[in-house]
Amino acid sequence: MADILSKGSLFPEELIPEFIKQTRGASALAKLCAARPIPFNGTKEFTFSLDKEVDIVAENGAKGKGGATLSPVTIVPLKIEYGCRISDEFLYASEEAQLDYMGAFADGFAKKAAKGLDLMAFHGINPRTGTASSVIGSNHFDSKVTQAVTIASGDKPDDNIEAAIALVQGAENEVNGMVMAPLFKGELAKQTTADGAKLYPQLAWGNNPGMINGLQVETTSNLSANSSVDRALVGDFANTFRWGYAKEIPIEVIKYGNPDNDEVLGDLKGHNQIYLRGEMYIGWGILDPSAFAIIKAASAG
Repeated sequence: MADILSKGSLFPEELIPEFIKQTRGASALAKLCAARPIPFNGTKEFTFSLDKEVDIVAENGAKGKGGATLSPVTIVPLKIEYGCRISDEFLYASEEAQLDYMGAFADGFAKKAAKGLDLMAFHGINPRTGTASSVIGSNHFDSKVTQAVTIASGDKPDDNIEAAIALVQGAENEVNGMVMAPLFKGELAKQTTADGAKLYPQLAWGNNPGMINGLQVETTSNLSANSSVDRALVGDFANTFRWGYAKEIPIEVIKYGNPDNDEVLGDLKGHNQIYLRGEMYIGWGILDPSAFAIIKAASAG
């Protein structure tokens, strides 16, 4: 096997399966919806909305007009990157040691990429700055989903969930998943029956069972991040949300210069350092916003 450093600009093949596994494991959206490969120039997903019901046709009778609305959604992958400085001992290490370096970096990058997917798709923000991204634009749940339930004082969390589900089902969509913020899950875990027993004992002590009342449920602080009032998101993740990534995951080993524009540390060579930079191309699309409903707090506090 060739030296890791000479393999060019891609992660070693040994690391890719674990990288993807880590990404899926750390993103609520990735758990609720399987990924699909996306070409670099993007892909189009089409949804058909049939405007009328089926028609009975008598023998020798004329067939009527049905009609359909075609709604294409273009999913274009965005480039995300993460880099860090490490000792230039990496350059002189054995192949096994270089692979260990790369494995540790890939593990951390995968988790950051997973969190980034959630933050970008939920809120449309640049994960690093926490500010709205013009590259993402309106391609996120906070912008596209208009069906909402606002939590009022004294509300029971499961009543809020039922109300949100009713909104989705009222729009003739199905509900097969829910994302909860930790605060909302905590309130749900507190609910008791008339005799004081826990209504949802599977949520006790911070457990994340993955399934409640037959519904797939994931909990993540990404939903309420950045002072968001979002507390839960319910809907048809399996059929009306798409996400994916380009298969190749470039990594660059930079030996010279100041690639992170760090004014304090300055030139890599002057500090016996190199810079590892990983890039990933990831995209997503919300095919039908009416297939989702958000449960929101009255304020961010």
